[in-house]
Amino acid sequence: MTTTQTGRACGLLCALILAACGGGSTTTNAGAGPAAECDPANSATADACGTVLVSFTDADGDFLDYTVDVLSLTLETANGRSVQVLPQTTRVNFADYVDVAELVSAASVPPGTYVSGTIRLDYSNAEVFVEADGQAKEAIVTDTAGNPLTQIDLRIVLSDRDQLVVTRLRSQLLQLDFDLAASHTVDIVPTPATAAAEPFIVAEASPVDEKDLRVRGLLADVDESAMHYSVEVRPFYDRDGDFGDFTIGVADDTTFYVDGTMYVGADGLAALAMAGAGTPTVAKGMLAVADRSFTADLVLAGSSVPGADLDAVVGNIISRDGNTLTIRGASVVPRWDASDWHVHFHDDVVVEVGPDTKVFMDGDPQAQHDIGDLSIGQRVTVLGDRSATTMDPAAPVIRFDATEGAVRMHVTQIAGVVNSILPGQADITLYSVDRRQAGIFDFTGTGPSPDLDADPEHYEVLTSDLDTTKLAVGQPISVRGFPTAFGMAPPDFSGRAVIDYSDERSVLGVGWGSEGTIAPFLSIGSDGLVLDNSNGDIDARHFIKQGPVLVDLTALDSDTTIVPRATDRMLFAIRTADSLRLYSNWDDFVADLTTSLNGATTARSMYAYGRYDAGANTFTAYKLGVILLEP
Repeated sequence: MTTTQTGRACGLLCALILAACGGGSTTTNAGAGPAAECDPANSATADACGTVLVSFTDADGDFLDYTVDVLSLTLETANGRSVQVLPQTTRVNFADYVDVAELVSAASVPPGTYVSGTIRLDYSNAEVFVEADGQAKEAIVTDTAGNPLTQIDLRIVLSDRDQLVVTRLRSQLLQLDFDLAASHTVDIVPTPATAAAEPFIVAEASPVDEKDLRVRGLLADVDESAMHYSVEVRPFYDRDGDFGDFTIGVADDTTFYVDGTMYVGADGLAALAMAGAGTPTVAKGMLAVADRSFTADLVLAGSSVPGADLDAVVGNIISRDGNTLTIRGASVVPRWDASDWHVHFHDDVVVEVGPDTKVFMDGDPQAQHDIGDLSIGQRVTVLGDRSATTMDPAAPVIRFDATEGAVRMHVTQIAGVVNSILPGQADITLYSVDRRQAGIFDFTGTGPSPDLDADPEHYEVLTSDLDTTKLAVGQPISVRGFPTAFGMAPPDFSGRAVIDYSDERSVLGVGWGSEGTIAPFLSIGSDGLVLDNSNGDIDARHFIKQGPVLVDLTALDSDTTIVPRATDRMLFAIRTADSLRLYSNWDDFVADLTTSLNGATTARSMYAYGRYDAGANTFTAYKLGVILLEP
């Protein structure tokens, strides 16, 4: 992280902005019968309603924790009719949702075409941390003038080709992506750090990024013959409220953990039925695009749910001394009956495990695991008792007793640069583990002797029969899998999936200073945009982030070409001080951009997500936004 991260507040892919703006076309109500027939509060008219499934997610950013209160969310039709789809305040840590989306509400709403709306955020009790030299540092979120944020209303606008059409008895999805990287300029020098915000939330009825969906709620009923169950939705860690009902499908290979015991498929559904209505549950899986049905890959229930009967801590193991683990980047979840029930971020938590600690591994439900498998880097959820917490004023330490509890090992993602490729193995320079710098991890004890401990400069990754043909020496690599059991390295890590960054999402960010530039591109056309990498107005923002590697645009031998991807959904945005135009069609976007850059209007910044081909110096974008300064 640089001393001042600039440019991300400026540009980007926004569908939700501080000022009201246009972008929706005039529409008429859809569905059978007038909207007045639908009253979500009246069971007699429920069949006249449709359902909006609201989910929250986040684009990858540099925040370790970004917790705010979401007070309300309303949607509006083109003729101005509005409906509330968030029944009560909910507290959200957006930094938790880079790789997953969370179902926030399953709201019954009148049929119609919804084109805009408003979300209200409250920063009064915000909890925000950034990373500074490998350590967590508290940050204050301010407006661009430096004033601490309190409550703000942000306007939602949907693309005119991607509006939210709700019909009776059918479900539609609205995904809100709070792009933290695009929304803030972070300065880590002061204490606390500052994060100047221009919040951008991308609102999509057909999300460009398809992510796993997480659904939390209290069990309502189970239908074993139909292989599904339903829940009363409770998003995040909310313990009460009516956020709607949702049905969760179960497959033959769905893994269940019910009250500390593992089951698969129908056996798990039967165990869930035995647990009874009101049992807390968490499910993770994919939402089908065609019919909005949801099938779970993993289900937690009862005491297996973090915070249900036991306290929980979630983070990565950075060191181990015997049976004492240090967890960094930890979110501590108190049990539901705690007097002060709030989820808090703590950079380090000390956890004690023992022979009676149960150990489970995601994706490997049948195998037997024990505390010997808990090694450095491993991402874990620990269930136990934090009543042993001690706070020494000289050296405050949060202690966590899991000797009678459980640990669930999650898929962990490492990133680095390839040193060498051998059959079944890759040697890499390790840059990060789950987005935390490799330098914070103490690999002492990972091997049977000190000379065999994992070495970040030559981190050995078992690739087995995974496809490594696209990997090359000196190129970035990302691997998802699990660290080798403690004391058993090398190899240091067992890969389940190897990612070549030519096929992985990269991020492009460029800025042209506070006044902007009249000529950001050498050419604009249906075949792409050609950046002027030598433009004298380019400021400190001029990088492509490809995994752990930063590519300096100004140091390249040629100018970078940006093209739209050939298939699948896309989203392009142009923002000015008083308008926001969203496009799902590249030619529509290019026509607007060409007209807008008229010699008087300047471009201040641009941000894009996609894939980068370093050899061709071509960035293939599926999301792209440009912010313009009009005279």
